[in-house]
Amino acid sequence: MFRFLHSADLHLGKPFGSMPDELRGRLREARHTVLDRLAAQARAAGAETILLAGDVFDTETPSPAVLRQALAAMAGHDGLRWILLPGNHDSLAAEALWAGLATSRPGNVVLATEPAPLRLADDVILLPAPCTTRRPGRDLSEWMDGAATPPGAIRIGFAHGAVQSFSEDGGAGDVIAPDRAARAGLDYLALGDWHGQMRIGPRTWYSGAPEPDRFKHDASGRALLVTISAAGAEPSIEPVETGAFDWRTLALDCLAGDDPSAHLATLLPAGPSRRQSLIRVVATGRTRPPARVWLEADLKAIAPEFALLQLEAQELVTECESEDLDQIDRAGALRDAAEMLLAESGDEGRSSAEREVAREALMRLFSYCAATA
Repeated sequence: MFRFLHSADLHLGKPFGSMPDELRGRLREARHTVLDRLAAQARAAGAETILLAGDVFDTETPSPAVLRQALAAMAGHDGLRWILLPGNHDSLAAEALWAGLATSRPGNVVLATEPAPLRLADDVILLPAPCTTRRPGRDLSEWMDGAATPPGAIRIGFAHGAVQSFSEDGGAGDVIAPDRAARAGLDYLALGDWHGQMRIGPRTWYSGAPEPDRFKHDASGRALLVTISAAGAEPSIEPVETGAFDWRTLALDCLAGDDPSAHLATLLPAGPSRRQSLIRVVATGRTRPPARVWLEADLKAIAPEFALLQLEAQELVTECESEDLDQIDRAGALRDAAEMLLAESGDEGRSSAEREVAREALMRLFSYCAATA
């Protein structure tokens, strides 16, 4: 029996440049400390090997601090063996990176930098397919089909890249055959690249990123605990939680006349978990201007409780009627401006861009009046 932890796509050193300044450091630190959480899950399950299937580093030139601190963290978990595979972000084209790792790695870190059998135990052989460049342009796992291993040995494939259309970076020229496990007689194929956990087949899995870095996959960070009882046996796969932050997209469907703020309150997490939550609220449907203003004001008021809370309302149609303008003023210059903007927003003789500008200006007027009321 052989048990190990399968992970990938740590992207250590990712800058998170699009995030607010105060959040970037927290997200970078979470990526570093995920090494400790992976180690804790491995120890709890009695696994002594952690496979990192590519993109351990976010770039081919990680800073000395990122590199040395990562190696120090791995070295600190004595009794665990870390096996690193070059991915498309940290491919073998980064000769300085992998040469430096080869000379500075601690004794419990193994580099899977050659497409050649690597013995993990007397009866367990790892077959790595390291990424040679960012876009190799071919299926690097093909060599596994003819790889010779001792009779009765457990065969584990180890690769990074797209299967079918599941490519994190949109590449399609180096697609890994989805039936590679069957073709190569693999007991398990450990894949990296897709940041969401995904089962391709009973013997082929993407582990997903252990610490999320985007809203795309809408799931917490996880790794896979894999147990293979013997060569030829179907592996036992158990997802384990590893993420510090929770990235979620919440769908807020609005109907004119409803209270979207009340609906949103039922969707948002409560309590101290908000500090570790990055929430994107995607509002669709229709609403009236006062309700839209209240929604935006409520989101702004509670946003500091979250790591990130943002509203995407491009698909939310705000329907304004003449009586809604009473919320701005019943007469005078503000009322005149509001009526002009309302007319322009519905004028089919104007371009869609001009109508959208008028709608946005009207909403700003509603917001201003609500804030000064």
